Amino acid sequence: MRILGIDPGFERLGVAILEKNKNDKREKVIFSKCFKTSAKLEFSERLNLIGEEVQKIIKKYKPEVLAIETLFLTTNQKTVMHVAEARGVVIYEAAQAGLKVFEASPPQIKIATTGYGRANKEQMIKMVKILVEIDNSKKSDDELDAVAIALTAFAYQKR
Repeated sequence: MRILGIDPGFERLGVAILEKNKNDKREKVIFSKCFKTSAKLEFSERLNLIGEEVQKIIKKYKPEVLAIETLFLTTNQKTVMHVAEARGVVIYEAAQAGLKVFEASPPQIKIATTGYGRANKEQMIKMVKILVEIDNSKKSDDELDAVAIALTAFAYQKR
């Protein structure tokens, strides 16, 4: 099974494709990156670029599931709205391609990867690098969060 993990954002979008076959002992990272859009662009153009990028990744890697983080509330309402709109674009592209959508909250992701729902960023990153084989040059929090989100979807698939 292949899962597309997305850490949603409009400036930085964490993206990861993980795969696990029946004979595999653990998930493999097939692809990951942090997709960035320029603040100089109109917001609508940024959303368009996100949609095009997600569409290309789905076509190339053919995942069966989209795993995406749910929104967490923040004091900056403008940022929350923009992230929600970026999430909408990603979910739309996944639905258009026939993917199942799995949504997980930050505490669910932390529990699935570290066993502790209040784990900090350093604990999450350390566990992601233990749970999957990943190039150590992958340092972007957004990219590693996308891997963690996909791992969470795999954990919930087993239930």
